[in-house]
Amino acid sequence: MIAHTSVAVKDYAAAKDFYSKLLAPLGYVVGMDVPEYKAAGFTQGDKQDFWIGETESASGVHVAFLAASKDEVDAFHAAGVSAGGVDNGAPGYRKHYSAGYYAAFIKDADGSNIEAVWFDPEAK
Repeated sequence: MIAHTSVAVKDYAAAKDFYSKLLAPLGYVVGMDVPEYKAAGFTQGDKQDFWIGETESASGVHVAFLAASKDEVDAFHAAGVSAGGVDNGAPGYRKHYSAGYYAAFIKDADGSNIEAVWFDPEAK
């Protein structure tokens, strides 16, 4: 099991604002802000499992967040586009991944591909 994930960003302040908006529909808030290290940890409930940190170079990674519903995936995508992210896959079923795989993808300013996925229990 993974305890936490960190994504490198080039502009800490802009990234913190972007990820705050992007992850809000999934119930995430900034749980720890460490400005002297230009890092922030995002918390969902009692789990602080996603971090961003400023570096001189950032390379795109892929991180998928588990959503609780189809509506959360839709809201995640809308929030990402509204916050300045780039649509990298509109909300929809990805049957070629697996039955019931409903996801949306947003690229951040550093090229990371951030996903929200919900596994539809009714799909076959």
